[in-house]
Amino acid sequence: MAPLFSAPSARRGMNLGNALDAPADAAHALAPRERYLDAIRDAGFDTVRLPVAWSAHAAPTAPYTVRRAFAERVDRAVDAALARGLTTIVNVHHYHELHEDPEAHAERFLALWRQIAPRYADRDPALLHFELLNEPRAALTPERWNVLLARALAVVRESNPDRTVLVGPAEMNDLRALPRLELPDDDHLTATIHYYAPFPFTHQGAHWVEGSAPWLGTSWGADADRGDADRVAAERAAVSDDLAEAAAWAKAHGVPLFLGEFGAYERADLDSRARWTAHVRREAERLGIGWAYWEFGTDFGAFDPATDTWREPLRRALVPDGR
Repeated sequence: MAPLFSAPSARRGMNLGNALDAPADAAHALAPRERYLDAIRDAGFDTVRLPVAWSAHAAPTAPYTVRRAFAERVDRAVDAALARGLTTIVNVHHYHELHEDPEAHAERFLALWRQIAPRYADRDPALLHFELLNEPRAALTPERWNVLLARALAVVRESNPDRTVLVGPAEMNDLRALPRLELPDDDHLTATIHYYAPFPFTHQGAHWVEGSAPWLGTSWGADADRGDADRVAAERAAVSDDLAEAAAWAKAHGVPLFLGEFGAYERADLDSRARWTAHVRREAERLGIGWAYWEFGTDFGAFDPATDTWREPLRRALVPDGR
C-alpha cells in the first residue's frame, strides 16, 4: 500500500497532552517545558501534537475573545516546537459544551478558529498543521459534525489556504465512524482517528471510566504457555484488522490518514503496554499511517518528568531505532 503519511515530516509523533488542554490547577497538569520538546526530538520523534483547550480561555459571549495571556502561552509552545524542526499539530481540545449542545456553541467554535487560524497564518504550512476538533461526540452527531466541520474549514481557508488540516469522524474519532465522515473537496485535508482497543486493556482502572476497576490485571500479548498462543495471535490480528480497515477507507477516499492518539493507561502492566504500543506502531507504519502516541508525561506517559527520563520499554516500542 502506498504511504498515507500526512506529510513527509509527520510520521512519528508524541502528544504533549494534559498541558495546554488541562486546567491550571489539575493534579496531573504538565507544563509544556522546552526541555520536553528537546527530549521528544532527541528520542527520534519528528512530530508533536499540542492539544489546546481554547474554549476554556475564551469569553462566553461574542466575539468570544481568547484571553491574551493564554494565546501567548500557546504561541510560545508552538514556536518552540517549530524551532526544533518538529511538525506541530494544534487542535481545539476538550470543548465539552460543543459536544453536548452544538447548536448553542457552533458560532463560538467558529469564532475560535477565526482567531486561531490568522494567528498562525505566517507559520510554515509544511510544519504547522491544524486539527479542527478533538473527538466530536454526543449530540455532535456525524450529520451535525459534517456540516460544522465544513463551516470551520471554510473559516480556516480564509487565512490559511494551503495548510494541512486534520479532520476526524464523530463518535470520538473512532475508526468505525469513518464511513459516516463527509470530507469537503480540499487538497490539504488529512483524516485522523484515535485507537484504544481493546478498551478494557488500555483503560483498566481509569478513574474517569465507570466500571473500569474490574479490568485491572488485564494483560495483552503475553505468551504464558503454549496454550496462550491462539489468544495472543487473535489479539494481534484484531489490532491489525482494525488499522487495515481504516487504511482501506483512507485509500478509497484518496486522503492521508493520521493516527492522532493511541496509548495504554499507567495501571496496565508495563510489559503489556509496551507490547501493545509496539504492535500498533508497527502496523500503522506498515500501512503507511503517521501516528502520535498519547501521551508524553502524565498518566499514559512514555516519559517520567520526575526523573527526566524515558520509560524505556515504551520509548523502544515507539522509536526502536532512535531515528
